[in-house]
Amino acid sequence: MKRLSGWDAVLLYSETPNVHMHTLKVAVIELDAEHRGFNVEQFRAVLRGRLYKLEPFRYQLVDIPFKFHHPMWRENCEVDLDYHVRPWRLPAPGGRRELDEAIGEIASTALDRSRPLWEMYFIEGLADNRIAVVGKIHHALADGVASANLMAQGMDLQRGRDVARDYPTDPPPTRGELVRSAFRDHLRQVGRIPATVRYTGAGLGRVRRSGRRLSPELTRPFTPPPSFMNHVLTPGRRFATATLALADVKETGKALGVTINDMVLSVAAGALRTLLVRYDGHADHPLLASVPMGYDFSPERISGNRFSGVLVPLPVDADDALERVRRVNEAATEAKETNQLIGPELITQWAAYFPPAAMEALFRRMSLSEGQNKTLNLNVSNVPGPREHGRVGGALVTEIYSVGPLTAGAGVNITVWSYVDQLNISVLTDAVTIEDPHEITAAMVTEFSAIRRAAGLPEELTVIQAAMAPA
Repeated sequence: MKRLSGWDAVLLYSETPNVHMHTLKVAVIELDAEHRGFNVEQFRAVLRGRLYKLEPFRYQLVDIPFKFHHPMWRENCEVDLDYHVRPWRLPAPGGRRELDEAIGEIASTALDRSRPLWEMYFIEGLADNRIAVVGKIHHALADGVASANLMAQGMDLQRGRDVARDYPTDPPPTRGELVRSAFRDHLRQVGRIPATVRYTGAGLGRVRRSGRRLSPELTRPFTPPPSFMNHVLTPGRRFATATLALADVKETGKALGVTINDMVLSVAAGALRTLLVRYDGHADHPLLASVPMGYDFSPERISGNRFSGVLVPLPVDADDALERVRRVNEAATEAKETNQLIGPELITQWAAYFPPAAMEALFRRMSLSEGQNKTLNLNVSNVPGPREHGRVGGALVTEIYSVGPLTAGAGVNITVWSYVDQLNISVLTDAVTIEDPHEITAAMVTEFSAIRRAAGLPEELTVIQAAMAPA
């Protein structure tokens, strides 16, 4: 048994009937002649042989009586792969759009908390002798970095096959054990308060000494502008993907003197400007994007959340592509520097003291509030994925996509995940924000071409032959 960290628990408490807190990982797998008969039963067998090393898949959530403390993970529980690994078949022609629509359906329901908080879908019917495996994992289990490491554990990654091993299961805890453990943890937390206060004070001191003054956009975190994407969410979800060549993105970033993350935010800003003009009739104020910034990139970490969210203004009000890139670079640099000054673990450390019942009530109220989200407009993430091809049961993984959850009042999440030579874009929306989320991915591809043109680079983009054809 182990306690959820305060930040992991907050991601659990923030889940409501219309705000699901699972993340999605999608692997597209090419079946050559040798593996063409690979089916869901064989996939279950592959996963069964690897469960001993996929520890988070064996975690079961255990609530504490009376909400006396954050929940715990029972670390080695029984896993019913017939339940967790599910078959799915796409309609013809089995292209990107059909796969994206299926993933939207998969994303539309919450995970069952009485079981380990994950599901996998074995999707057949893809064109060109391909299948897809969709992992649906609760954010309380793992952040983007941990999920990438977990995927690496689940795939061969050309390191050879492991010998399958069983793992021992642990008995469920008694009610008395849970209460006693919670009481001891609370005493330990009281003992850590002075260190947390010192950490907070040190961060505030660094900010004062730096002389940094936050930009006007960042001093208004509770007044993001209203937009078509900000409203009470519906439970249903829609999903869309697109692929860019990582080399094209790196080349463009180098020419403009900015990072890949700056490029991702700039492309998102230009695309959202197009959609704001289309749906709201104007784009006259920067949007506020919550951008996760990790602080633990250990390749061995396969669970937990080690990130803080920073607010970055997206300059959708600028009508020039290069001006948007320049302003994004300045805003992202300032946000990162401020995050480091104040201390990247500040919210994580204080989250340990958040009361469970009160936090759940707060998030329920926020999810149903008729007003828009008072903190942000949307979430934008950029996560570095595997740099070498993976294999599942010996079959080649050609593409990987990932997307995080929607948050209360924010109907769009844009997540970019790199894989080998690809920069793969995923967009998640609720069922009413936009009729077709491929409008967003298409606008992002168009914006990337516009940035390259403005930078004096070839506008034509490299085609990734291994990727699915555009929707």
